[in-house]
Amino acid sequence: MSREQIIENHKSLFWYTPEADKQHISDALLVERILNDGTLDDFRELMATLGAKRVAEVFFSATGRQKQNYYPEIYHFFSLVLKKYV
Repeated sequence: MSREQIIENHKSLFWYTPEADKQHISDALLVERILNDGTLDDFRELMATLGAKRVAEVFFSATGRQKQNYYPEIYHFFSLVLKKYV
């Protein structure tokens, strides 16, 4: 599955993004939206598409305001998961 397919399959997570701009969604926004509002199956798709290393890199590179965009319980859970398995 490609990035474009993930975005298309989860377009409800990007409802505020105009159709023409959906192809320009960054990895950081994609990871944030899937982790915050997706399911575990969505997370598995994301890991298979971007790769575990890239997802962890994007996740742990979030600082300041970007880090606060994650729900606290989501940030805690995925920081434990990614630290253990990546």
